[in-house]
Order: sequence, then structure tokens, then C-alpha cells
Amino acid sequence: RALVKSPDQLELTEAELKQEITRTLTADNPQAPQNIVRFSFKEREYKLVDYLDQTAIHFSLNGNLIPKDSDEGRRQSIRSNIEAEKAAEETPAEQAEIKDEEQTGDTEAAGGEEGGEEEGAAEEVTEAAEAAEAAEAAEAEEPPPPKAPEKKLPNQFNFIERASTTPFNPLREKGCQTEPIPSLNFSATVHQWDIYDAYVEELQRMEKAKEKEKTKPQAVKKEEEKRGLRKLSHVEVQHVEPITRVAKAAKIAERMVNLNTFDDIAQDFKYFEDASDEFRAQQGTLLPLWNFQYEKTKKLAVTAISWNPKYKDLFAVGYGSYDFMKQGHGMLLLYTLKNPSFPEYIFSSDSGVMCLDFNSEHPHLIAVGFYDGNVAIYNLRKETSQPSYKSSAASGKHSGPVWQVKWQKDDMDNNSNFFSVSSDGRIVSWTLVKNELVHMDVIKLSGEGTMQGPEGLQLQTLGCGTSFDFHKKIDYLFLVGTEEGKIYKCSKSYSSQFLDVFEAHHMSVDTVSWNPFHLKVFISCSSDWTVKIWDHTIKTPMFVYDLSCAVGDVAWSPYSSTVFAAVTIDGKAHVFDLNINKHEALCTQLVVTRKKNKTTHIQFNPVFPVIIVGDERGLITSLKLSPNLRKMPKEKKGQEVKKGPEVEMAKLEKLLSLVREPEAK
Repeated sequence: RALVKSPDQLELTEAELKQEITRTLTADNPQAPQNIVRFSFKEREYKLVDYLDQTAIHFSLNGNLIPKDSDEGRRQSIRSNIEAEKAAEETPAEQAEIKDEEQTGDTEAAGGEEGGEEEGAAEEVTEAAEAAEAAEAAEAEEPPPPKAPEKKLPNQFNFIERASTTPFNPLREKGCQTEPIPSLNFSATVHQWDIYDAYVEELQRMEKAKEKEKTKPQAVKKEEEKRGLRKLSHVEVQHVEPITRVAKAAKIAERMVNLNTFDDIAQDFKYFEDASDEFRAQQGTLLPLWNFQYEKTKKLAVTAISWNPKYKDLFAVGYGSYDFMKQGHGMLLLYTLKNPSFPEYIFSSDSGVMCLDFNSEHPHLIAVGFYDGNVAIYNLRKETSQPSYKSSAASGKHSGPVWQVKWQKDDMDNNSNFFSVSSDGRIVSWTLVKNELVHMDVIKLSGEGTMQGPEGLQLQTLGCGTSFDFHKKIDYLFLVGTEEGKIYKCSKSYSSQFLDVFEAHHMSVDTVSWNPFHLKVFISCSSDWTVKIWDHTIKTPMFVYDLSCAVGDVAWSPYSSTVFAAVTIDGKAHVFDLNINKHEALCTQLVVTRKKNKTTHIQFNPVFPVIIVGDERGLITSLKLSPNLRKMPKEKKGQEVKKGPEVEMAKLEKLLSLVREPEAK
């Protein structure tokens, strides 16, 4: 046998012949089109067809066979059965007719040929006999039975072919009309150096962040590890995002529900003006609005209140105890007027919170002073209940309760700093430097005289600071109130002596505050039942008000230089306006209804005509000032009413000049 090769066969080497080539067969049709587009009536646009038929037909033949189960097949089988029955009935009748015709023919033949020959007669007789035998045999045979009709096979799949028309649901269109979003045309030219500078700035920022992380002290890192404060990885953030979205949506829904629940209070807050003020002459009223209370603070006293400088509806409340025999834990809560039922932020502490203050330049930072002498800073942007910064015994904490903290402007290195005053007589400046609090003693309060120590040693007595406030314009000037009832005018530049001393009160000075409009005026209150207004250039008070009860707090209004409010421990709030009445309050109203309960603090809202009052049972009450308590100058025909700080300053200066004239005489 000879091996025949095709003339066009390739010549392959041994290596090429041994090489295995794998071919994968798939059921997909390579010739099927991949870009078929059809119109979608539902979406009203052309859509690309996802599913394609991969069937490839290799052979097709059209035949004339009809399925037996089809309608046409049934009709044909019935027609053939009927034709077979008709044929079976016609067969016996035709045989009988043929027989009769043969008999008549034989008889006629016999009568016509009687006179024939004898041989012909014999043949005829023989033929007649054969015909008679054939007829008898045909009669003996029975006719074939009729063919039974074909039985119709039952439908095994219980399938009925039928058609139905369903109603066509028309598409519904829903539209809403909204106001167009305000747009602004912006155009700028960017060249290559702008892009380069942007990348360089980003690179420098990342390098600084790495350096800060490296210079972070080991103690802070260990504390963070203990608390479990670790950065979320990219994967963890992806898991947290849906939760934060749900939390945000739930918060909005909660505010909407509360707005509906307290709709009558919200309407009063926005629109209600007490019309009866027109008939009261100079008197006014306070309309109660929302009450803010948290379940875990019912046994704690409100020790501090502060409004957020950026979000005018948000305020922080500190909880602790003024009874040194009943000290325990403390809490810091942040409420908003949009949701009075539950606080926005909750922070707990081991020691009672005694004071707090928002940073005006960074509204997310809160400085807090505690009963155990520590100070701390809470960052609202961080999702942790622990303070971002906190003092310790090694970093210069106070040895007594911290009664007040105040933020100041950032220093020359743009480091945030705040001041604190305590019962240990120290006024300390705290600066945030490289993720730690650096302290510096500004001044030490010293009492008058000396006291006898052991072995006849003379000891210098220290003053106990209870409150202080910085001047609104002169950064270095500040006032300090003490437990002895004195008020010291101090300067940051002098750490060993005071600029002036005011013999202000007979008991502890609870609050001292500069007027927000007039540069020389400040106010003070004390447990000796009095509220006094001072000019810091004069040693004697300009106005003195006896409220017949210990005064817990006093606050200037943000809209007028002559309006202030105070609370007393008998549960009453007092609102004064020096421009209307210099001798008594325009409104004295009971705020706390329970017995053995005291009001502790009061604050004006910076925008709305609302004050909030805290008591010893942890309840915050919001009240709206009636029109008589916030009177503004009346407009005269053809004249514009002057407004602004200069007008308010001139108004108070006019009142002070009337007081100074009799004293000069």
C-alpha cells in the first residue's frame, strides 16, 4: 500500500507534529449578530438585545405530513372512516343485482334456442348448473362486518390550544414642578503650572500628616490602642457607609415626627406674639416652649449651658453636682431645637462637668472643665465618646474644681488655646500643641494677709476663683470673680499683680460678664442676692438690684446693650431692660414648679428671642420673650431707625452718664 499525500499538505517537523493543540467547542454560534437593537415600549427608547438565539440550522425540509393530534389530522381520520362505512354497505347490493341479471339472461337464451341443435342444449344445461352452484356459494357467504371507527386518543398533557386577549395597561406619567436651582456661570483659565502647584500642595500636606503621626508621643498611642481607637480601613468604611446613611435618614425622620408631635409649640415659637403686652405698659411675659430632658440626667444638676456659634439651634449642656458630698459621674449633652425629645450627642465622664465653652473659630471643639480639676476637649467630628485631649496630674491639672473655661483667639503659631479658672487660685492657659495639651500658669490669686502655719510659719493665703471673662475687644484684659466676693481686673502680661480690685459682693461671685456692646461695662451676680452693673474705671457699682434670693446666673442679651436676665434659686427668672425701667425687672416669672428644685443657669439664644434655663433636676426649659421684653426703637415718619453696636453703646452710655452726674455733684 502506498501512502498518498495531498499536494497542498504542509511539511511539519517532529516537534510540530508532537505539539498538542487544544480546541474548545462551544454551543455559541460565531456567526450570530451581537448588535441587535429593538425598541422598548416600556422605556420608550431603543435597547440592545441581551439574549441571542445561538441555534444554527443545517438542514430544513418542508413536508406534507400532518400530526394525528392536530385539528386537520382529526378531520381527515373522520372523513376516511365515513368513506369506508359507505363502501361496506354498497358491496352486498351490487352482488344481488348482478345475480338477477344473469338469471334473466339465461331464461331468454333458453326460450330462443329451443329448436336448436342437441349439442348446444347440453352445453347450456351444464352452464346453468355451474351458475346455480356459484349463486348458492355467494348466498352462503356472509357480508363483511362494518369497520369500527378509530378511537380518539386522550390528551396526555391536558393541553388545550386557545387564544385570549388581555387588556393593555396604559403607561402612567407622573410629574412635579419645582423651582429651578440657582445657577452661576463660572469660567477660569488653568495652565500647566496651576495643576503642578496643586499636586505639590497635596504632596506637602500628606508629608506633614506623616510627620505628625511619627512625632505622636508613645503614651497617646498606647491610650488609643487601649480604647480601641483605630483607623478604619477602606473595606470597613464601605461597610459603615450604609449604616451612616440609614442613621442620617432615621435622624431626619425623627425630626419630622417630633415636628408633627410638637407642632403647636413650633407654631408658637415662630409666630406667636403676646397681644396682651399692649395693655401691660412695660411688663412682659415668658412663654414656655420645649422641655429638654434625658433619662440618665434626672439626678444630675445643670452646671453649664453654651450655644453653638455656628449652628444657632444647637446648644451644649453640662451635668454634674454642686454638692461636694454627692459627687459622681457627669455628662455632656448637645440638644437642638429641631429635636427636643433626644440629644444629638452624648458624652459621659467619670467626674462631674462644671463648665464648658464652644470654640468660635472651630465650632466642633468643646472645652470642658471637671470637678476633679481636669480639663478636656471634645471633638464632635470624631465618632468616639472619649475626649480628644485631656489633662492629667503630670500635665498640670488643677487641684480643685474647674469653675469656668473660655476659648481665646489662636496664638501666633495658629494653635488653639483656652483659659481655665479653679478653686486652687490658678488661672491656666492651655494650648493644643502636637496632639497634647501644654499648660502655662497666667496668674495666681492671692488672698489678703497671711495665716499661722505649723511651728509659727506664716503662710500666704490663696484666692479661690469661681468665674472669669475676657474683654470683647482688648485681648489681654480679663476679670476674675472669687469666693471671697472680690472681682480682680487682670492682664495676661502681669502674672504677679492685679490691675484693680473691686469689693463687689459679700459672698461668692457666681458670674462675671462683659457687656457685648459697651467696652467699659460688666455685670456680676452673687449668692448675696444681688446683681450689680459696673464701669471698670469706677470702683463703685452703677446699678444694684436685690432679687431677695441667691442669684445663680446672669446673662446679657445679644440684641440690646440694656437687656439682661438672671435666675434665682427659688425657681424664678428675671428679665431687666435698663432703657425702660432702671429700678425693677420687667418680668419675674416662676420657671420651676417642683419644690426643692433650684434654677442654676440661663442663656440667651444669639438669634431667636428665646432663653433657656437649667435646674438641679437636669431639666432644660426654653422660653420665648414677649414683645415688651425685646422692644426696639420705634420708626418715625421720614426717618430711618439707626441700628448697630454704636447705637447700643450710645444708649447704655446715656444711662451711665445720668448715674455719674449725681455722684460727681
